[in-house]
Amino acid sequence: MALPVLRVLMLILSSSGENGLLAGVAFIAVGFWAWSEKGVLLDLTQVTRLHGFDPVWLVLVVGGVTFILGFAGCVGALRENICLLKFFSGVIGFIFILELTAAVLAVVFQSQVREWINDFFLANVKGYRDDIDLQNLIDSLQRMNHCCGAQEPNDWDLNVYFSCNGTHRSREKCGVPFSCCITDPADSVLNTQCGYDVRNRPTEEWMDHIYNKGCIAALEDWLPGNLYTVAIVFIVISLLQMVGIYLARTLISDIEKVNFSY
Repeated sequence: MALPVLRVLMLILSSSGENGLLAGVAFIAVGFWAWSEKGVLLDLTQVTRLHGFDPVWLVLVVGGVTFILGFAGCVGALRENICLLKFFSGVIGFIFILELTAAVLAVVFQSQVREWINDFFLANVKGYRDDIDLQNLIDSLQRMNHCCGAQEPNDWDLNVYFSCNGTHRSREKCGVPFSCCITDPADSVLNTQCGYDVRNRPTEEWMDHIYNKGCIAALEDWLPGNLYTVAIVFIVISLLQMVGIYLARTLISDIEKVNFSY
């Protein structure tokens, strides 16, 4: 009875491992393509000169982990390699523990997490013009959540291009990125200069042209209303991880039984 079950488990695990392997390759390829477009592959020092967070790192890390897990699951199942299967289940279990720990710490230390997120966002505001991917990420975040800056639009004073202070001659001085602007649904063309000089005006005037809420406050407002969605996503991901661990451990047990019988 062990052999048919063994073949089924091998088929399921190798299939999921193959998909993970292909997904990992795709993520890694996209990451290196993004770096090649920015010239990072020709000058690796550009990575260390970036003041903010480079989103390509996240793509590469996800791709690398997915590739390694896909390789271990696929080859381990096809070759009946117990070491690779144990590595596969162990890494997934470790990731699950990290996720659970992060969720618990986020609930227990809410004020510290809020402060860390605020500092992280402000650091990336400073590096807004340093990297096109970071710039697009912040613009997408601000447009989707109808927010501007970490706590308020004046956070953009931290960026050398948008700062109202100093003697620099940036055309964007005392302004905000276009993603902070309140857009008219009737406008068919995006005005990327809508934030120019906006903070030079009286506060009562520019409050009607740009979003006044900071992105940290917008996130805090969004989370309670979508708590069930976040919980469901976390539960689904956790169940998939548990299924992967169960399949790997069951396959290891069946392989050991078959080997012992022979």
